[in-house]
Amino acid sequence: MGSCLFFILIFGFFIFFYIKIKQRHNRLLLNEQKVKSEFEQALLRTQLEIREQTLKIISEEIHDNIGQALSLAKLKLNTLKYDRPDLLVEKINDSRDLVSKAIQDLRDLSRSLNTDGIASLGLVRALEQELELFRKTGFYTRLHVQGSSRKLEPEKELIIFRILQESLNNIIRHAEANSITVSIVYLDNRLELQIQDDGKGASMEQLDMEGNSNRSLGLRNMSSRAKMIGGTFSIKSEPGNGTIIKLNIPFNNN
Repeated sequence: MGSCLFFILIFGFFIFFYIKIKQRHNRLLLNEQKVKSEFEQALLRTQLEIREQTLKIISEEIHDNIGQALSLAKLKLNTLKYDRPDLLVEKINDSRDLVSKAIQDLRDLSRSLNTDGIASLGLVRALEQELELFRKTGFYTRLHVQGSSRKLEPEKELIIFRILQESLNNIIRHAEANSITVSIVYLDNRLELQIQDDGKGASMEQLDMEGNSNRSLGLRNMSSRAKMIGGTFSIKSEPGNGTIIKLNIPFNNN
């Protein structure tokens, strides 16, 4: 009788621990699914934000550059004087060059609209194109690349690109800067990205990421996106000395 009770207790403990382990396993699966779902939603938001930001830049580019080039071409064609053959060829050639420039700019803008282009172009080339758009709006931009470039997962490159866009957006709205320098360093185990401007800067109190301002929200978004892909985000600024944003992203060595 005693041995029977002992086996019943052992069996009961086994059932109890089995249920507990099963419940824990189910919780881990649910948590994993939740994390995966949150990542996919964040990735979708990132794609939509990139398109929204790019469309904004495109509208300015069309108005300020492409529209201007086509207007100048139209003006030159309207002033053609067929009785002055010496000026005719020159104006036609100038008009052709302006139209060619507008076509090339439209092609560049078309490529930048497609977020899949970031994966096909690679991070460095996508950053070059983004900085080129800002250069056309009047900023002096530079891109420095050190080390042997290597391809990251498409999701990581997309999120890194969005962090860059967000930081550039902050520079436009708050920094009153003239130049923007982006540095990319490929190390053995990680990627280091630095974005520096020569703007008016701000105190660290003004850059408090726990605040409720639009700037604080933007910084929190960048920080959370960096954490999402296993990276770290930091910002350094002081009045009169511009702002430096640093991003460290580890490589997946699996």
